Amino acid sequence: MRALFLGAAALAAAPSLAQAPAPPIPRTPGTPYAPRAIPDRIVLTAGADPSREMAVAFRTDRAQASAAAQLVLAVDGPTLERAARTVIGTTRAIDSANGSANYHQVRFTALEPDRVYAYRVQGAAGWSEWFQFRTAATGFRPFRFLYLGDTQNGILTYASRVIRQGFMAGQVALTVHAGDLAAQRDDLDHDDEWGEWNQAGGYNYASTPQLPATGNHEYVDTVLPDGRDSRKLGPYWPLQFALPGNGADPVKATSYHVDYQGVRFVVLDGTAALDLGALDAQTRWLDATLAASRAKWNVVLFHQPIFTCARPKDTEVLKAAWKPIFEARRVDLVLQGHDHCYSRLTAEAGRDAARAAHAGGAVQGPVYLVSVTGSKMYGLNDRALKQPDRVAEATELFQLVDVAEQRLSFRTYTASGTLYDGFDLERGADGRNRLREMGVALPAERMCRGDIGPDGGACVSREK
Repeated sequence: MRALFLGAAALAAAPSLAQAPAPPIPRTPGTPYAPRAIPDRIVLTAGADPSREMAVAFRTDRAQASAAAQLVLAVDGPTLERAARTVIGTTRAIDSANGSANYHQVRFTALEPDRVYAYRVQGAAGWSEWFQFRTAATGFRPFRFLYLGDTQNGILTYASRVIRQGFMAGQVALTVHAGDLAAQRDDLDHDDEWGEWNQAGGYNYASTPQLPATGNHEYVDTVLPDGRDSRKLGPYWPLQFALPGNGADPVKATSYHVDYQGVRFVVLDGTAALDLGALDAQTRWLDATLAASRAKWNVVLFHQPIFTCARPKDTEVLKAAWKPIFEARRVDLVLQGHDHCYSRLTAEAGRDAARAAHAGGAVQGPVYLVSVTGSKMYGLNDRALKQPDRVAEATELFQLVDVAEQRLSFRTYTASGTLYDGFDLERGADGRNRLREMGVALPAERMCRGDIGPDGGACVSREK
């Protein structure tokens, strides 16, 4: 009886033994992302042929029940409404912590190449401001694109300044994102994360075509009917991006290709390949898509890197399936994220072999890049100082790529705008690439020294 009495008393006095309520999911200060009667989250994406097609996605409150945009060839006076035509699209609803909303998508087709168009989108209280975009030229034309790694964490607090630095560099024709645009793992309310992502890019996302790849954080956890854990594409991806839909059959929502002024951009879904049985289908599609390319340059974009700068092991499944295709089909750049560090790798044998090959004028195969834009950082692995040509740790970065007929100029900048890395791929008379280093002094490689980070404060990288 005494034991029973003590047990009851202990339970009565110790409520901590009961299940504690789950901690609240963090919110953006001020919770500013409620849907309104004026459109927001306006994102432009390219069609498969962006000389003829673009698309826009945007959000409103539920009072705007249908998707409508107005489109017109831009003129130089305030008379855009005079010749504008209304284009109707599709609408899907979503409920969130910020309230019920409608996401709308409108496709602009039968466009004229190399022309400036203005468009605006409709909300229940009226139209948005006018945005402008230029369609691609039909043939080759030099252009610049912006490459961003994972924005994922600290999107508005930290990543926004890096994104804006990239656009301020000027004349960015399109932007490619290497996945994990948002964390979508309860680091912050999911709707707030997408609100921050849109605010970070602002009108640039509405005026410049965005080419995003999915990362593992674009997926959410789910449980299958048989009780096994699995993943499914998160609810925001198909709402936020009106993509071409010309990818591999199992993953048409997340794989696609776009031909932009002499560059074929091929976007893959590494998470579906690794975890959801979509590797073989994407591998066949990748090979066929590159084989059919008539572009001067081929760029492949996906999340999980073939060669890792933070993780203990490379992504062997993707390496075995995709690396031989990249080499056989002469891919020029492979743009990736996921590792939250920076790496430029030109030779699997290591940086010493790469330097010798470059100095000797050897043919250069695919160049593998990994980068990060947001605030989450991983420490460098034990191969990072021997295999990649150049690395960085605890560093936010953006990359600008200038495309010319016989040259790709790749430049990496830190968050403050300091040139950190760069190279040129030069196309020879034999149709093959040679890599030329810039020949200018670069900052020392940025990495932590024990507990001290490269900027003198605490090291913010953690071991992966």
